[in-house]
Order: sequence, then C-alpha cells, then structure tokens
Amino acid sequence: EVQLVESGGGLVQAGGSLRLSCKASVFTFEDYAFGWFRQAPGKEREPISCINSGRSTYNADSVKGRFTISTDNAEKMVYLQMNSLKPEDTAVYYCALAVHSGCDPLVTRTAWRDWGQGTQVIVSS
Repeated sequence: EVQLVESGGGLVQAGGSLRLSCKASVFTFEDYAFGWFRQAPGKEREPISCINSGRSTYNADSVKGRFTISTDNAEKMVYLQMNSLKPEDTAVYYCALAVHSGCDPLVTRTAWRDWGQGTQVIVSS
C-alpha cells in the first residue's frame, strides 16, 4: 500500500518562503514520477509541479519561477520549495504519485494514482 505523508505547511506572509515535504512509502521510489497539487477554497484541485523518474521537472504557469520540486531518492522524500509566496497561493497542498514514470510537460495531463492527506498553506497579505 502506497502512503504519502505531507508536512511543512503553515502561515507565512506574502513574499515569504516555505518548503513542503512528502515522505513516500513506495518500494522503488526512483522509478516513479511524483507531483504536487493544490486546492484553494471553492476551487478544484490542480496539479502544479511534476518530477519524472529521471528527475526532470515541470511546473504550471501559475508557479513557474517561484516553486521548485525536488526529491531525495535515498530518503524517499519529495519536496516543494515555495518562494515569493502570494495570497493566491493559499490552499491545501497534496503530494501525488504518478501512474507512469514520466510527466506531461504541461503537468495537467499527467495521470496520477495516489495522493496524500494534504498540508495547509496560508499566505497573508
């Protein structure tokens, strides 16, 4: 059974930074693509970042240049470094495991199979 456990959310002022972490319990971590989603109040869950098994990364336009996804294969960790945060980044953030080893370059068409429980990020103005 796959488990994805996020941590690192919290309250931050606009312009600040946070790093989210996700501990993944998968047997061959290095063979998978991972991603981050977010869901703002009253909105649908949207994919924002993806990292493939070769560890190339892709980001949605809304976070490009501000957010960076990375992994630590040895620790089976997935990270999301978020800089220059804006109030509109306020959302619950979810770690996700992809069906395949690759990412769609636009992120949105990547197929996903599992999600964590989420961690809340609140950005105050």
